[in-house]
Amino acid sequence: MVEETLSFLIADDHPMVRDALVSALAQSFTGARFSMAGTLGQAQAALDQAPETDAVLLDLDMPGMDGLTGLARLRSEHPTVPIVVVSAQREAAVVRRAYELGASAYIDKSASLEEIAGIVRAVLDGEIFTPPEAVAGDTIAQRAAQLTPQQWRVLALMVHGDQNKVIAYKLGVGEATVKAHVTVILRKLGVRSRTQAVIEARGLALPTAAETLKP
Repeated sequence: MVEETLSFLIADDHPMVRDALVSALAQSFTGARFSMAGTLGQAQAALDQAPETDAVLLDLDMPGMDGLTGLARLRSEHPTVPIVVVSAQREAAVVRRAYELGASAYIDKSASLEEIAGIVRAVLDGEIFTPPEAVAGDTIAQRAAQLTPQQWRVLALMVHGDQNKVIAYKLGVGEATVKAHVTVILRKLGVRSRTQAVIEARGLALPTAAETLKP
């Protein structure tokens, strides 16, 4: 997919939120085109006019949405367009239901603009996120408790921003070993991508960068 041809629909009834999302995506996707909507009706009209839109960033609380009903309608009318929900609602039942209705990702509005852009990029690459809130009776902390001390160190360095080669150097192990650890970390955390693992892990009590280097 050529980034210069990407088109996004930003559907939120708050102009400042729309502007912030446009700014974040414009920095990550050079030459992207943006349409705006402040109501469900406007979002439907925009998609009817541009059915090849690459992704929709959707607020659940816009006028006309009626919560998840609006998401269901958009999904039914435009089944191939990825929908990324960006919402202040954090209830686990709402998150789970959003995924059941076909959302490709569910992002809390408190996430940084960099995190939002990263998730949108992953969605465009074909990933579907399932955050801890979407898994009943389970938390990211409970799943992270399954990690070994070395996996904790690898995860901490991932959150720090290090790639596998750098992590291998810092821990004194082979890059293949780090890659294997990352695979296991993703499986144990119940996430599908490195980006998602980093985002979810930021709320955990991880070792500091210095502590990861201790034997």
